Parts: sequence; structure tokens; C-alpha cells
Amino acid sequence: MRLLHVVPTYLPALRYGGPIRTVHALCRELAALGHDVHVFTTNVDGDGDSAVPLLSPVDLEGVKVTYFPSRLLRRLYWSPPMARALARQIAGFDAVHLHAVYLWPIWAGARAARAHRVPYVISPRGMLVPELMRRKSRWVKAAWIALAERANLEGAAAIAATSAVEAGHIAGFGWKLPPIATIPHGVDDPPAPSDAPLSADVAAAVGGSAPMLALILALGRISWEKGLDRLIAALPLAPEARVVIAGDDADGHAAFLAAEAERFGVSGRVTILARHVAGADKEALFAAARVFAMTSLSENFGLAAFEAMRRGVPVLTTADVGMSEIVRDAQAGLVVDPAPAAIAGGLNALLADAAQSRIMGESGRAVVVEQYGWPTIARRMETLYRSISRAGRSGDTGA
Repeated sequence: MRLLHVVPTYLPALRYGGPIRTVHALCRELAALGHDVHVFTTNVDGDGDSAVPLLSPVDLEGVKVTYFPSRLLRRLYWSPPMARALARQIAGFDAVHLHAVYLWPIWAGARAARAHRVPYVISPRGMLVPELMRRKSRWVKAAWIALAERANLEGAAAIAATSAVEAGHIAGFGWKLPPIATIPHGVDDPPAPSDAPLSADVAAAVGGSAPMLALILALGRISWEKGLDRLIAALPLAPEARVVIAGDDADGHAAFLAAEAERFGVSGRVTILARHVAGADKEALFAAARVFAMTSLSENFGLAAFEAMRRGVPVLTTADVGMSEIVRDAQAGLVVDPAPAAIAGGLNALLADAAQSRIMGESGRAVVVEQYGWPTIARRMETLYRSISRAGRSGDTGA
């Protein structure tokens, strides 16, 4: 099949996290299956522009990526050259996959696909969670949904959710939606062991100011929706634990968490690495962790926890995290209520029985390896594309 993925930004370098890496991993594996995979995206890279060729495909691990300039309305990723390319080329694809909502490339891709009768899939990627919508840009998002997003979703051939939690949020809007397919993220194998030296802050965090205490790792974007204040509030009730929080700082939230640690009298047991952590540093944190904690207010999936499972680390999560259902089914850790006392109880239980925790970690590793490698997930997505694509409907079974 000839497949087009539309995504606002696409820079699968080490410094970028979850959504960008998962889109590239999916596209990479689809290309490995023999599909002709194209990506339309912009050159937006934070406040600047990425150093990429514009308007002509770039090969990234078999994926043909075309970058378009976005010079105005960059927060929406507005790109008139992309609009023109969609109008000229979209009819030549068997199916289109749109990643995200609320952003201009998704609206443009859906509009062009409908105009040319090309079936498309939308992956909201956790951006249609009612609680998060209420707490951030509520009225702007409500207006965008009324003007564009509802029509985009109702006009899709399918919606791809990453978990039952996310599927439930989407279905809860009560619109005339197409089928919702639940296909989780995949996870890559850990990199080969490296002799690269650790950064000083990571080496200190691994050693810790209280090395006899068990390291609890929370890795990912440092933002209010991750519920990291819950984890800090649990520490007074979990005296054998220390917490390392690592990830890109969103809106200065790391300073708030540091103040919370002071307020609860646990600052000596909380280390915050407010930066992107990758490579040898990331692997060292996973290797040192006794437990991986994800206590988010809402999480459509929770890729970092999946990575911890792949490395045999038991996971403590709340039920609002999409992949908590996998943790529960795999017996790969504990799913607890979001109250600090419940989080502390889960931590204490995992730390009190090291042998059982190791069994949980190995159970999680085995399930991820068997069922959630990216080649397996790509085949599941391939089946979805075939069910809606023009090639699949015409009986073409070739890649």
C-alpha cells in the first residue's frame, strides 16, 4: 500500500520524546513490511527551524519524509506549501494517517482526504481527554472542536486509540464516530551496552545522597498532568524510597515540584533532572531503578513505563494511565488509586518483597517482548489500513 502520514513535527532524534519517536517507529516498521510510506510534516523545531531540506522527500530508515516551511501561525504549524502538496498528491495514496488533533496540518489533511475520497485514520494521541481539556486552553479547544475537529473525526474511516482508557474518552463525546480501533504503542529493544561516560548529574542521581534507599524513577516530560506532585506527597509514607524525576521541564513545573518536596520535608530524597535524558544516561537510570512510577492525572498510554517493562523494571501506575491495563494483565507491577497514601502503599509493597518485584519485572519484560515489539504493532496497524483503504477494498493483498 501507498501510505501517507501527516504529523505537525517529525524529528526522530534522541532529544525528542514519546509521540515523535512512536510515529517514526511505526512508519519505519511499515516500510520494512514493504509499504511505500510517506510523511508530510513541517520544519518547526521548538522556537526555531530544523536544518532539513524543504519540499523534497528525505529518506529516514526507509520512510520518505517531506518537510514544509511554517513561517506564520507556527503554534498551529500552518504551512500553505503543505496545503498545496496535499491537494496535488493525496489522491495517489491508499490511506492517510493523521497524528494529533487541534493543529492545522491535521485539519488540512482531513479536508484534502475527504475532498479526494481517500480514507483516513486519526490518532488523537491523548489530546481528547476531558480533564486535560478543562484545565488547559478549554475555550480555545472547545471552539476548535466545534469548527473543525468534530467534522474531522466524524469523517474519518477509523480512529486509532492506544488504550481502552483513551478509547473511552473519545467515545464519551457521543458524536457519530467511526469505529475506534485500540492499538497500543510498540517499544524498541534497549540499545546495546555503551561505554559512554555518564553525565555528572545522572551519576550523582544513581549514586544518590541516600544510597541505601531504593530508587524510584519517574521519566518523562515534567508537567502538571503527570501527577508528579502525588508521588512526592507519598514519600513521607514511604521512608525506604527516594525519587528521581527526569525529563524536559514544561512551563517551569520542576520548580514547583522542588517546592513541594521542601513543603513535605522530603527534599533530601527527591532529585529532579530537568532536561531530556537519553542514551547511556537513560539506561543507567533504568538499571538503578527498583520501581518505575507513573502517577499521571491522565495518560493516553504511558510509553516510558512500557520502556521500563521492557527492561524488567516493575511498574507502579494509576488507573488513569492507559497502559495500566497491560501492567495489570501482565502482573508487571501494581495499579493503585491516585491518593498519596495509596501510592505510598504500593511503593512499600514493592520494596518490601524484592523477590516478588523481580518476578513482576520479568513478567512485564516477557509480555512486552512477545506482544508489543514494533513489528507486531505495525502488522496490527497494517490490518486496520487494509480494512479501510481503497487497495484493501478492491481485493489487493500486496504490500
